[in-house]
Amino acid sequence: MPTTQTCTFCSIAAGEVPAEVVHEWPDAIAIIPFDAVTAGGGHVLVLPRCHVASATEDPTVTGTVAVRAAQLANALGWEHLNMIDNVGADASQTVFHYHRHMIRRRAGDRIQLPWPQEN
Repeated sequence: MPTTQTCTFCSIAAGEVPAEVVHEWPDAIAIIPFDAVTAGGGHVLVLPRCHVASATEDPTVTGTVAVRAAQLANALGWEHLNMIDNVGADASQTVFHYHRHMIRRRAGDRIQLPWPQEN
């Protein structure tokens, strides 16, 4: 299992690495990602404070993160958003500490999801 020295998100959750924190709970933290796809706080990551590599590793932790993301979306008044979990490198997961992307959507925002139809 990674330690705070090897997992950036563990270090953020422990307060050892700075991050733009949106909200904190005892079991999770919401931050603005360094490479946000939208400006002005429209892209948030919700991650558990404990280390779990992906959404499929511990369903209880995944469920908790989903609840926290829904609570945050309601608190922020986000009526239209994508909530995305990437599991594994082939599915675009680049940080192997589970996190849920919350991306606020607006009509005409030009954000395109990365899945064109296969032929």
